[in-house]
Amino acid sequence: MLLRSAFTPLFTAIPTKTNPRKALLSTINNSISRQSPQTVRRNASHTTTSLLQLHKLPPASAYIHLPFCRKRCHYCDFPIIALGSSSSSPAKDHHDPRISNYIETLRREIMATELNSTHWPPLETVYLGGGTPSLVPPLLVSAVLDALSSKFGVCGNAEISMEMDPGTFDATAMKELMNLGVNRVSLGVQAFQDELLKSCGRAHAVDEVFEAVEIVKSCGVENWSLDLISSLPYQTISMWEESLQLTVEAEPTHVSVYDLLVEQDTKFGALYTPGEFPLPSENQSAEFYKTASRILTNAGYDHYEISSYCKSGYRSKHNSTYWKSKSFYAFGLGSASYINGVRFSRPRRLKDYTKYVQDLEDGLIDCTPDGIVDAKDLAMDIIMLSLRTADGLDLKSFREAFGDSIMVSVLEVYRPYLESGHAICLDEQGRDVAVNEIISSLPNEFKVGFLRLSDPDGFLLSNELISLAFGAIG
Repeated sequence: MLLRSAFTPLFTAIPTKTNPRKALLSTINNSISRQSPQTVRRNASHTTTSLLQLHKLPPASAYIHLPFCRKRCHYCDFPIIALGSSSSSPAKDHHDPRISNYIETLRREIMATELNSTHWPPLETVYLGGGTPSLVPPLLVSAVLDALSSKFGVCGNAEISMEMDPGTFDATAMKELMNLGVNRVSLGVQAFQDELLKSCGRAHAVDEVFEAVEIVKSCGVENWSLDLISSLPYQTISMWEESLQLTVEAEPTHVSVYDLLVEQDTKFGALYTPGEFPLPSENQSAEFYKTASRILTNAGYDHYEISSYCKSGYRSKHNSTYWKSKSFYAFGLGSASYINGVRFSRPRRLKDYTKYVQDLEDGLIDCTPDGIVDAKDLAMDIIMLSLRTADGLDLKSFREAFGDSIMVSVLEVYRPYLESGHAICLDEQGRDVAVNEIISSLPNEFKVGFLRLSDPDGFLLSNELISLAFGAIG
């Protein structure tokens, strides 16, 4: 089955009181045919905190959901507020009460959040996601950042990211946001063909993409990402190659490549069936994925996570919080935090979210509980998130946290994939280690450092491999 590295954000994809592994796994989804993979060598750094304790560390990251869009795209099932197609510039919407009222409610939520410790660190990353956050006037963005700073503190060198869509900002707005501390932009391009953008219900055109890229670069934004979506209706491999080549020419420091996930309660969900024309077949979608890996890595981008590529030194610090199973705050409509090992989601409907904030202020809700986390559940989460990355799973830390039995069970179930090269075991010097050598060396001597998936073929089997690990542990 084919990998569906869905662009549903981790923080909005996990409903309250559901199985977090099942919910997270739905954002990875499905894998493909077993062909001889190309392997990649790399070392990950050891964790300095026990994996059993990592989720208990106080958060140093915050996700902020700004749900405003000009209209709903045909693939989108995120919680949004559609402002209408005329809302193209933040400057025009200073007095839109839908925006200002929401921002005030959001500020109230931030300020009402209880801190269960007197030693919680200032924020090291802030991510303003949506929606289309660039529709929010800089003055109101400032109000949100001020609330975060007042409540938690924000490091002077914090990574502050903002999702922005072409056609929703100009150079003046960009400079104002930079003056507020926004130092990383995620530009939602999705495609470089007008016919594809129109078929997706996107509100911008290709000429606005080039204009947005020029604004970002001319304003001196050094750290910026360009987002693309593959497996769109009627998309061909030549279209995809064109989008990738134009992306390389734009010279972003980061590229996110997402495979379309057709959600049931969307326009695409009503129109199309995955794997059937005009959507690509599973093999065609796999070819899209491999093409992106080939073109972007040849252009000097590091494929450091299933859907993420970057130039040296430009990994997303905020998203790395998720892959490392660290705690994080989340605020706003439909967002989900992860604190003390517990994922907690806010309501997706505005009326319900407003009531939630009032209840939070009245002390009726605790969104930072002390969770009792089952070790096997935690092990499954760590495997799932680690294997999304090119660094992979730190087996030494995993063994120290969960013991030989669970680790050997995982390695045994992965034996066929280690032999085929879809999964790779490396020692601390980055050299291959045979699975038999690993298991025979236990418990006295441990020769392996990391378990990772190969790029791209191993990544394409990630859903299947993660499911096998769950079965071995559970």
